[in-house]
Amino acid sequence: MLVVYVTAMCMNGLDATIVNPALFVIAADLGVTPAASNLVEGAFLASLSVSMPLAGWLCDRYGAGRVFLAALTLFTAASALCGAAWDLGSLVGFRVLQGIGGGVLTPAGMTMLFTAYRPEERMSLSRYIVVPTALAPVLGPVLGGLLAEHLSWRWAFLLNVPFGLAVILLGAVTAGVLRPVPAAAAAAVTTGPADGLVNGPVGGPVDGPAPGSGQAGSGPRGLWGLVDLLGLRLLAERGFLRGTVSASLSAAGLMGMLFVFPLMYQDGRGASAADAGLVIFPEALGLMAAGFLVDRACARWGERAVIVLGMLGGAALFAALALTEPGPWTLRAIMFSVGLVLGQAVTAVQISSFTTVAPPTMGRAMALFQSLRMLGGALGVAVCALAVPSGYPAAMLVATAFLLAAALAAPAGGTRPSPPHG
Repeated sequence: MLVVYVTAMCMNGLDATIVNPALFVIAADLGVTPAASNLVEGAFLASLSVSMPLAGWLCDRYGAGRVFLAALTLFTAASALCGAAWDLGSLVGFRVLQGIGGGVLTPAGMTMLFTAYRPEERMSLSRYIVVPTALAPVLGPVLGGLLAEHLSWRWAFLLNVPFGLAVILLGAVTAGVLRPVPAAAAAAVTTGPADGLVNGPVGGPVDGPAPGSGQAGSGPRGLWGLVDLLGLRLLAERGFLRGTVSASLSAAGLMGMLFVFPLMYQDGRGASAADAGLVIFPEALGLMAAGFLVDRACARWGERAVIVLGMLGGAALFAALALTEPGPWTLRAIMFSVGLVLGQAVTAVQISSFTTVAPPTMGRAMALFQSLRMLGGALGVAVCALAVPSGYPAAMLVATAFLLAAALAAPAGGTRPSPPHG
């Protein structure tokens, strides 16, 4: 079962980053402008964000094993269809299906593991999950660029098919024995692969539905049922609202930059898709490194300072990409720095946002936070694409503006700076 989950998460993580370096090639092959290719990434992010909050209700009603296999089947089939797309419209439509499957896949899969393993086993299992699921999105830009240049951009999608079929067959054997689990488990695990496995549902025991889930088996009832299902009432809490807005704006800036830069690098400077992927690659390494530094930074300076300085630092780096033409190694250093400062800022936003959230609502709050953050990423891609006709530097400055807005929206924070030593 662990192999099933890890493989599926690697497929999903890879798909979030593998396409960006290939967008310029996709646009040329399908006969559309580079700016129009934003729909390929934006559609995936938007459908991912919309489907994720529904995973808890689906798992509660149909069982995590069935939901996981259905989501994986949809994701794999949509990947094959993306590889066979004949025009931009068909590719965007198939990416929507892929995002729906991917959005349900992560929480449903984590709920399977939560059900199958005892609490004392989860910590040891996390070491087998963290590394591969963290490496997959890191390798995505490099792999996507190499496939687009040396084979075809279609292989960025078709790569999922053999792995997906193998995991579906294996999962049909292992997932069939799982009992249905309540929505609390699925809602809580949207925090991320390792967090959900080690900590389980944040809000309490797993033998009852998530508070306010509206008896998920009967479905949401009208508008208020939808509000309860998505946890929108949580936005009335000022700290959580500001944190969610800041995280969404930072996602808009980062995803907008990751959309614009490969186009600018290939179209404006004549680089190949593989070159673009290799230049973007250090950004993911910076994100990974940020995870080791953020706790110490927040303890020393406080969360708000880490957030504001990180967003402002990211904005300065984006402006440098827009207004200068550095060489490849300088670009790689900039990308690594982007990941390093924004990784710490976004993590600090998440820590700060949940300091006043009540434990019984933590699972739904996390699901809502992650969904709106992904929706912000889709919005950033779309808005930056609208600016591309005015020039790539202008589009990059739009991404910069998103980060400046994220700094303004930063929550107050719940950690106070530690006193100076000596």
